[in-house]
Amino acid sequence: MSAMFRRRSRVPGERLVTLIGKPGCHLCDDAQSVIEKVCGELGVPWEKKDITEDEELHRAYWEQIPVVLVDGAQHTFWRVDEARLRKALTQM
Repeated sequence: MSAMFRRRSRVPGERLVTLIGKPGCHLCDDAQSVIEKVCGELGVPWEKKDITEDEELHRAYWEQIPVVLVDGAQHTFWRVDEARLRKALTQM
């Protein structure tokens, strides 16, 4: 299984948000700000992955960064809508 789809150990029912981006990307910085805010308020863990350090991520998402995954499934790309992310994280 690809490293990008491996899930770290979590408490059952706990969500995980993954931001896939690259250094120097202003859209990635904007996405991170929204993710930090929403995940911080909801207590949801998140992680950041650098597309320039992973060939598989690069092939899969290069033209879409930033890409946001929720529990390993693509949620959005380019722009992160705060209300939509919040809704996705509060629904089970």
